[in-house]
Amino acid sequence: MPESSERCPVVVTIHGGFWKSKYGLEEIDRLDEDLVRRGYATWNIEYRRVGENGGGWAGTFHDVVDAVNHLSQIDEHFPLDLSRVVILGHSAGGHLALWMASRISKIQRDEMGSPLLIPIQGVISLAGVSDLQKMWKIHVKKGISSPVASFIGGTPKEVPDRYRLASPIELLPLNIEQILVHGDLDCDVPVELSVEYHRRAIELGDKVNLVVIPGAEHFKIIDPLSSAWGSVTDSLETLLWRKSRSRP
Repeated sequence: MPESSERCPVVVTIHGGFWKSKYGLEEIDRLDEDLVRRGYATWNIEYRRVGENGGGWAGTFHDVVDAVNHLSQIDEHFPLDLSRVVILGHSAGGHLALWMASRISKIQRDEMGSPLLIPIQGVISLAGVSDLQKMWKIHVKKGISSPVASFIGGTPKEVPDRYRLASPIELLPLNIEQILVHGDLDCDVPVELSVEYHRRAIELGDKVNLVVIPGAEHFKIIDPLSSAWGSVTDSLETLLWRKSRSRP
């Protein structure tokens, strides 16, 4: 939390790591620390991952929604402005951030978990896995065992309904503002995923902005010391401060 007497906008951050148990909250500690210095309250959420009991389908999805909804239970203890909340995720966390936006319109709990009850102003996907089926195909083409299949519990042919329910590109339009930030040298999650997602989202009427960063690889965009980081902070400014008269 920033040291402020005023209520702070909230950035929910979701780490990546292809949903694997060996990657955790520490992946984006420096990112969160920088955002706090800039006046944002950060909520770095954890979730059960593949390799942990209940991780993957569908426990991971339940966890991230419940973690964001929990903000309403701690609001009275911290100076949080829950009218200004953005969800920001990197890589697999970008997938979960985009997917969560689809939960706003849900009315009741289903196999994917609860509806998202906290109103959010937008989503920022940092090299997000916005198309699960395409990501799976890329892994197959490389001859590697796809973490997407491990996460979803099968291939697109084996569990097609799960891919439709879990892949952000299949859930468009989300009817919420989205910003996609992606480096053009990303070898882990190719920029083509964000380019195609952006194209389809615009076609379906969503308000989506795509920021492609020349010369940036997968982790540059979450490094506060990199030149790419400015695109991320500018995106937050766009979503959280445009309606404010001034910053605290």
